[in-house]
Amino acid sequence: MATLINLGKELLRINPKDTKKLEYSLNEGRSWNVRFYGNSSVGNFSDLCDMGKELLGTTDKGLFYSTSDGRSWNLRRRL
Repeated sequence: MATLINLGKELLRINPKDTKKLEYSLNEGRSWNVRFYGNSSVGNFSDLCDMGKELLGTTDKGLFYSTSDGRSWNLRRRL
């Protein structure tokens, strides 16, 4: 289960205190900024995966994908 992935010059992680949020770091994890605040249709993240042209995120609502480095998410499959 990956809660942190490397996106080139960025790190992307599931917020450890609020799993609806995703955060990114440009300085190797010394500080973090919110990239995605979450919403009720996406749910709580449990896993992230970089698939090249898209990111995959497993949540309690299903499998989601992003083509915007995690800024927005679309449903791929309900669990």
